[in-house]
Amino acid sequence: MSVTQSEFRNALGCFATGVTVITLDYENEVHGMTANAFTSVSLDPPLVLVCVDQRARTHAHLHAKKRFGVNVLSEDQRAISEYYARVSRIHQHAEKEAGARFDRTAHGTPVLHGALAYLECRLNTAEDAGDHTIFIAQVEDVVVREGEPLLYFRGKYHDIGPATNGGGKSAASEQADSAARK
Repeated sequence: MSVTQSEFRNALGCFATGVTVITLDYENEVHGMTANAFTSVSLDPPLVLVCVDQRARTHAHLHAKKRFGVNVLSEDQRAISEYYARVSRIHQHAEKEAGARFDRTAHGTPVLHGALAYLECRLNTAEDAGDHTIFIAQVEDVVVREGEPLLYFRGKYHDIGPATNGGGKSAASEQADSAARK
């Protein structure tokens, strides 16, 4: 039995992910793309991978530049994700309207201001796999901030919601119950 692209996409949509935006400087301009096909590969050395559609503009830029940022988006950066998920950007100031502002790492890599975390990466290898390329990169720097992540599940964005104790109660609800018992 052959699996259709629609069936495959629906099945993969059941896997909740964080949302990242890959950023890089190419010809003195910041380029980026939203990616949820991102994961760690190794702790020693620190390696990550990102899968990029071979038709994406960022695909060619990653091959040429070899240095990029992986920005883990916070729950209030949905507009940035939506902007970088578009195949064509509306106009040159749209990224600012989406709330995208950039900081620079020591190596000059653009990273999203306000991201929950960023990883500065140097490309190690690239392997074609179907209609995508798997880019494996060495992580050279990381910055982590406080906050909650932006999540993606079944084609929609989600917040993480309040923490629970494993039994379905939020931490705040559990504290209130505990105080009431005293």
